[in-house]
Amino acid sequence: MEKYDLCVLGGGPAGYAAAMRAIDFGKKVILIEKSKVGGAGVYNGALSSKTWWELSQKVRAVNESIVSVGRSKFGISWKEVNKTEQEALFDRKFQYSCHIKLLQEESMNNIFTYQRGYGKILTINEVEIDKGKGPFKIWADNIIIATGSRPRSMPNVEVDEKIIMTSDGIHQLEDYPKSLVIVGAGVIGCEYATIFANFGKTRVHVIDRADRILPFEDDDISTLVDNNLTSQGVVMHHSSSLERLEIKDGEVEYELSYEDGRREIIRVEKALLAIGRTPNVENIGLENVGIQMGQNGRHIGDDDTRTNVPNIYAVGDASGRIKLVNMGEIEARHAVEKIFGNNTNRLSYDNVSTIMFLQPEVAAVGMNEKTAREKNIPIKVVKIDYSCIARAIAMRKTEGFFKIIVTNDEEMKILGMRAIGEHASSAVQAVALLIKQDRGIEELAELVHPHPSIIEGIQECVRMLMNKSIFKSSVFKDKLKCYSCVDGVCVPLQRL
Repeated sequence: MEKYDLCVLGGGPAGYAAAMRAIDFGKKVILIEKSKVGGAGVYNGALSSKTWWELSQKVRAVNESIVSVGRSKFGISWKEVNKTEQEALFDRKFQYSCHIKLLQEESMNNIFTYQRGYGKILTINEVEIDKGKGPFKIWADNIIIATGSRPRSMPNVEVDEKIIMTSDGIHQLEDYPKSLVIVGAGVIGCEYATIFANFGKTRVHVIDRADRILPFEDDDISTLVDNNLTSQGVVMHHSSSLERLEIKDGEVEYELSYEDGRREIIRVEKALLAIGRTPNVENIGLENVGIQMGQNGRHIGDDDTRTNVPNIYAVGDASGRIKLVNMGEIEARHAVEKIFGNNTNRLSYDNVSTIMFLQPEVAAVGMNEKTAREKNIPIKVVKIDYSCIARAIAMRKTEGFFKIIVTNDEEMKILGMRAIGEHASSAVQAVALLIKQDRGIEELAELVHPHPSIIEGIQECVRMLMNKSIFKSSVFKDKLKCYSCVDGVCVPLQRL
């Protein structure tokens, strides 16, 4: 029986990161993946959908320019969309495959092994690998579970991945659907609504059981995104309950009910279920070693990535925490550093940076205003409209804003930031670093930012908090806001 220092189950972003970090320590590691290295971070997930989004944004930008001067709308064929996606997937797939091949060829003492097959935990140190030609066992001192997740299904809804689809099936489309209903108004649902609305070939409907999309975010974020989707013809079914969704005559028929007693029956060509993801934790041998599940029983329970079995760890989507590629990689690297590097520092989730690929783009880090107020944390909030930022004016992209939330005291430590607009994702990283370091805003106020750049808006925000901004919030009340919130009461901080 071959022996390893570490066995990693799953070759998605988290599992791959774990294996590579173990190599840094000179440890003998085996990576087991049943399907495709890269997982949902590449296929039917992050890379695929974001390639679509980037392309759809270009189509939208062109149309914004030419339609205003009376020219006909520009469009691209689905064949071109699919070709661009496949090129992107090939590039990433080629990188992974070359990297694995060369690592195995060049690694001294055969410290890295890749096996394509199904891995199952038999004991705390034994893992069975089934490649379809008869299983065999390996021994590992430590095991990391990084088996990823799959799209969540709905009871009484039959998913055929052709007419009623999840994110797995929608990337197998052969043409633009004439009409599409998206069940779920969270990040994934709104991203796909944005994509198809941008392409302009599909009538999009979104079923939202809440009174607004992105209910976890601040009202000003969700309202701006909602308004943009509506302006592009997206039908938003707010505060609705889905009574049924089924295939009829090769199409999708769905029925909605509302609080006022109304009912509505609508037919569309396709449906997309975007209601979250479920960890892949079945049939991997958890019961053989007594690994405990989390509170809801759907994911593996862990304490700072370690399960109740001391030498077995869970990272990425399998751990049920934040289902993001970057967090899966960080958790995986952290687990390896705990195992081989004696890292005793606990992983912090306070400064997680995220991007929502909407219209406009949304970037976030740390706490939002809504959460701070719900927890009754005394805060100061500062907000600058994109129309006051020189780079946004130059780009003619003045829709959006920056909002920074700080503690309501002299230190004004940064709790979080929200950015919505062009280049939003490039704006939050410095704030993320200051949150991690538990520091205030002085560094951002004095840092010389490049001009013209979107991130100059951050500097003007913190200057407002310090009462030394160029534009005064008491003058441009509709563009600049600076206020404090204590015990549910918010008052402007207007000073000249």
